[in-house]
Amino acid sequence: QVQLVESGGGLVQAGGSLRLSCAASGRTFSNYAMAWFRQAPGKEREFVAAISRSAGLTYYADSVKGRFTISRDNAENTMYLQMNSLKPEDTAVYYCAADAVPGRLPTKARTSYAYWGRGTQVTVSS
Repeated sequence: QVQLVESGGGLVQAGGSLRLSCAASGRTFSNYAMAWFRQAPGKEREFVAAISRSAGLTYYADSVKGRFTISRDNAENTMYLQMNSLKPEDTAVYYCAADAVPGRLPTKARTSYAYWGRGTQVTVSS
């Protein structure tokens, strides 16, 4: 059984920053690629960022590149998403996800991720 718990969401003004955390338990965190996705009201869940097991590889959606930074601390079984220069269009529920298969490189495909947290709301006001 795998549990993922997100935290750090909230309400922030445009141009502000937030740091999301995803705490993992239940399996060897360092063996799996991880990712962040988000879902705005009325829209499909979309890829935000992904990170490899050792954090040597990271991928970002074009919409957040240069503003968001994904990272992980394998010793603490935690993944992070630092979000700077936030825009109203970043408003969404943010989910962390863990790959279904150990040892794979991270992908942007939602179907690659088998384990999901319950999400944390991020609201950016204009």
